[in-house]
Amino acid sequence: MIADIEDKEIKQIYQTSIIQQTAYWSEVKRLQGVTSKAFNFKTKTADLYVDSDDSTYFIGDLLILIQTLDQDHSIAYVPYGPEVEPSVENQGYFLEQLSESLRSCLPTNCIMIRYDLSWESHWAKEDDCYDINGNWLGVPDKKIQEIRFNFNTINWNLRKANTDILPSNTIFVDLKKDEEALLGAMKTKTRYNVNLSQRKGVKIRSLGLDSLAIWYDLYRQTAARNHFFLHDISYFRVVLSARANDTLSPADVYLLVAEIEDKPLAAMFLVVSANRGTYLYGASATENRNYMATYALQWRAMQIAKEKGCTEYDFFGVAPQADPSHPLYGLYRFKTGFGGEIFHRMGCWDYPLDNEKYKYYTSMEFKNQSYHLS
Repeated sequence: MIADIEDKEIKQIYQTSIIQQTAYWSEVKRLQGVTSKAFNFKTKTADLYVDSDDSTYFIGDLLILIQTLDQDHSIAYVPYGPEVEPSVENQGYFLEQLSESLRSCLPTNCIMIRYDLSWESHWAKEDDCYDINGNWLGVPDKKIQEIRFNFNTINWNLRKANTDILPSNTIFVDLKKDEEALLGAMKTKTRYNVNLSQRKGVKIRSLGLDSLAIWYDLYRQTAARNHFFLHDISYFRVVLSARANDTLSPADVYLLVAEIEDKPLAAMFLVVSANRGTYLYGASATENRNYMATYALQWRAMQIAKEKGCTEYDFFGVAPQADPSHPLYGLYRFKTGFGGEIFHRMGCWDYPLDNEKYKYYTSMEFKNQSYHLS
C-alpha cells in the first residue's frame, strides 16, 4: 500500500489547515527543545478509498515529533496526522503499512508511534451511539474499538492509547456564511451576550510580545479558578514569537485581548493556517465577568479569521457531549452557543515498535485523562 517513504525538509511540509502538522508547529517545538522529522509517503489512491478505481498515486506528508522518555527510549508522536483520511474500512491497514514503512526511518530506541488522529470517529455517525435526544453517547469499550480499527490489518497491532493528548472533540463553525448569518446561527443567549459586550464598551485589540504579561496574568487567574496546571510564560512566548514564513506551511498568530477602559478582561491565541482559524488558548479574569468579554473576543476572532480568508473556525476542545459531570462541560456549553457543528475525532492510537517496552511504558503512563499543551 505505501510505495515510498522519504525524508523531507521541514520547510517543505505542505500547506495545511492543521496547525500541528505545519512547519510553524515544528519551529514551536524546536524552540521548546523537541526534535521533529518530516516525511513524504506515496500510495495508490485506490488503496485509500473504497470503490475507487483511480490508478494514480497520492503523495502526502506528515510531521513527527520525537519525544525523549529517557536516555535509552523515545516515542514518535504524530499530532493530528496524517492529514489524508482514507475510507473507514482502509484506515487501520493504511496506518499499519505507514508505521512499518516508517520503522526504519525512526531512532532505533523508538518504542512506538502515537498517532493523534484528526479523522472522524468511526462511531460519530452510528445511530446507536446517540440517545433519543440526539446526544452522543461516546465510543464503545477499548477492546471493541481495537477490533474494529484493526479490521483488514495483518498484525492487529494498533492499540487505543490510554489518553488523548490533543482534544478529540471540537466545534467547527462555517465561516463561508456572511456575518449576519453567523450571528443568526448562534444560540439566542450567545448572540445576546455578544451584543451586550459591545453595548458595555468591550474593545478588542492585538497584543505583541512586549504585552505577554497581560495574557499571563489572565491565564494565571484561569488556572487558579479551574485547578489546572500552570505552564511557564516561556511556552506562550515561543508560540507567539515562532516564525516559519520561509516555508510552505507558515501560520499567523494573534494574541487578542478584550478590555474595558484599558482593563484586561479576557485574552486568547488565534492561529490562522491555510483556510482555518483556530482558537488555541484562552484565559479570562475572575472579576467583571458581567461584561461578557469572552463572547466579544470569540466573535472578533471569527471576524479576523474570515477577513484572512478562512472558511472554518475551530474552537479546539469541548466535552464530547452535554454531560454536566464532564470537566469540559463549561466549554461545551460556551462553545456550542456559537452555532457550529461538533466533530468527534478518533483520538490517540499507538503502533508499538517494541511490544515488551511498549507494555511497560503504557503500564507506567499517566492515568489522568486530560488535555495537554502539545
